Amino acid sequence: MPTPWSDLDRELERWSAEGLRPSFWVRDDDAQTDTDALRRMTGLCSQHGVPLALAVIPKGADDALVRCLGDADGIYVLQHGWAHENHAGPGEKNTELGDHRAADVVGRELADGRALLEGLFPKLFVPALAPPWNRIGVDVAAQLGAWNYSGLSTFGPRNRTVDAPGVICVNTHVDIIDWRGTRGFRGDGPVLEQAVAHLRARRDGTADRDEPTGLITHHLAHDEGCWSFIGRVLEHMKRADVDWPEPSNIFAASD
Repeated sequence: MPTPWSDLDRELERWSAEGLRPSFWVRDDDAQTDTDALRRMTGLCSQHGVPLALAVIPKGADDALVRCLGDADGIYVLQHGWAHENHAGPGEKNTELGDHRAADVVGRELADGRALLEGLFPKLFVPALAPPWNRIGVDVAAQLGAWNYSGLSTFGPRNRTVDAPGVICVNTHVDIIDWRGTRGFRGDGPVLEQAVAHLRARRDGTADRDEPTGLITHHLAHDEGCWSFIGRVLEHMKRADVDWPEPSNIFAASD
């Protein structure tokens, strides 16, 4: 009887049969300080040899986080906005980096945040922006290249998202949390269905084949179902013929 895991395996087998090798990456959001949950997340990735892109909120980043991460191998710091504060109007979806404020105002906040993260994590920082709530305004996105960002990461296939000239967009596609319901683990079926759907779209050309399939996690919000799934899926992927590219490479311009 088919299961969500067997569906994933069949899709990976189709990639292999076509002489293709799928790629994946993990982005974990909302880091600010050293917590047991953060250490659990970094430990899981380290245990399975999987690089981790940690989206750090600059305004709250502290020395405890610096000590926690150190110069750890396999961990990369992305910029998670500035303060993770909502500036959308009543009835609108939460957005920090929307077009509700002038782009130059947003740009100054981002510049302050970037300088802070570059100072705290000179060996780990990647000049890529992961907007809070995965939302960014058209005017703000259009300026990212001029503001010297090399990367942008939101949610969904990159050929359906905002235009950011000169910036490499590498998104996430698989969310393990049921944000609109229990706010806990969504379950193997719904989560793996997202993974299979993106892999299939990449393989058949309806999504960009070169965009790694991204798993998004939020260590501070995980219940035990989330933690169990992360461990199981990373272990499962050890037996598959897949790549886990370094985040510093996926946001680097090709020659």
